[in-house]
Amino acid sequence: MPKRERNKFVRRGEIIEILIEDYAFGGKGIGRIRNEHGEFVVFVPNTLPGQLVKTQIKKTSKKYAEGKLFEVLKASDDEVDMPYQSIPGAPYIQLPIEKQHQYKKQSTLELFKRIGKVADIEDKFDEFVTSPNTFHYRNKMEYGFSAIGYDHDLKTDVDEFTLGFKKRGTWWCGDDLKKDSGLFDAEFENRLKEIKAYCVNTDLAPWHPPKREGFFRYFVVRKSYKTNQLLFNLVTTSYDLPKFDLNEFAKFLVELFGDRVAGLLHTINDETGDRTIATTGSISLVYGDDKIVEELLDLNFEISMKSFFQTNPKCAEKLYTKVVDYALENKDAVDNTVVLDLFCGTGTIGQIIANKAENTKIVGVDIVAAAIKDAEENAKRNGIEGLKFYAADVGKFLTEHPEYTNKIRTIILDPARAGIAPKTLKKIINLNAERLVYVSCNPATQARDTEQLMASGYTIKKMSLVDQFPHTAHIETVVLFEK
Repeated sequence: MPKRERNKFVRRGEIIEILIEDYAFGGKGIGRIRNEHGEFVVFVPNTLPGQLVKTQIKKTSKKYAEGKLFEVLKASDDEVDMPYQSIPGAPYIQLPIEKQHQYKKQSTLELFKRIGKVADIEDKFDEFVTSPNTFHYRNKMEYGFSAIGYDHDLKTDVDEFTLGFKKRGTWWCGDDLKKDSGLFDAEFENRLKEIKAYCVNTDLAPWHPPKREGFFRYFVVRKSYKTNQLLFNLVTTSYDLPKFDLNEFAKFLVELFGDRVAGLLHTINDETGDRTIATTGSISLVYGDDKIVEELLDLNFEISMKSFFQTNPKCAEKLYTKVVDYALENKDAVDNTVVLDLFCGTGTIGQIIANKAENTKIVGVDIVAAAIKDAEENAKRNGIEGLKFYAADVGKFLTEHPEYTNKIRTIILDPARAGIAPKTLKKIINLNAERLVYVSCNPATQARDTEQLMASGYTIKKMSLVDQFPHTAHIETVVLFEK
């Protein structure tokens, strides 16, 4: 077997400093190494042109390498000071929002040209939909406990109780959140240090990632923008649980936040995997209610700790409005027909269409049974009829329910990040619907699916981008396909 040629520019595992020169889709900054062997590209996620960064090389090939961001050594000239604590979940918070929009639009359209083979994508572009709230827009946050902290002065990890987020580039090291991050509820985040102090005073240990032991694991918070209430979930192991008074902790939260506290849940997670909700653990209500109510486009939705719900509800209203506008653009293809809402989640889009269309039957399908249960309850609560939900794999459903196939003229698609499985996409194409409204949280997989849709006789009529997650690389796309 021939010996693999050693990369002449970088080695896997090597830590290097590199200047970021360009921006690629998905928040990947492009740096270049130049030496006597020529020029070599290194992609570093969550970086910006103009930044000097420290990165560890994770993957190498003949043409390029991929690194993991450890630290920004020098800011870009485009960045501005912000009053918020910098966290890994908001890598671009110091970049003016207009610049963020420019990078997102340019890189997404390039992606559709390159992967989707849509040469005239600029001509199809409809609108860049901005988030109504640029800051404090999230309705859910997960804060992790760790027995290993980070000393920013000494630039090394230390043994200490932390509550916040992982230190950028590490899986074992926590970093205290000491003030508002600019993403979630400011009052809550400014008081997180008091919650940490309460937990420290119990003398119970935080989770130690390398040893996979400890008591405190996560503190998860959901917020309702309709009621301004907070729903808490404390995640611990069962070890030492008798020593922790959950009712006293609930009282402490009420002292801090008063009637903003909707409820406190407690989750036991003894698994070694790094997840908030364990497959084998239990979740119980300690205080108050186990749900909060949110409003989207005059419809009410009950949200539990496990429910999937849009993280930026104010922007989700704009996203859903765009989807419904595209769906109802040709109202004849919706009224008195069956609209298929595939990968429907909690059924929000289907409910809004049913509310606005005439004599339309909405058939929603999703593989997550809990989401379908929520969808049925939400439809009942909002008094919307003409909806039928199925908990099933989309591909399997399309094979097993031929009764709907001849009546479908419009299909809504909102798959997970992985996009649509090729076999399922084939079945969707075979339904021969006149129109598809395809919503995606990962334009790379949507662009891949676009090539197949176009080869099957569909063309893009219009496309919009929706900035659901300011200060991150994420962008949502809404594309209207027609035969």
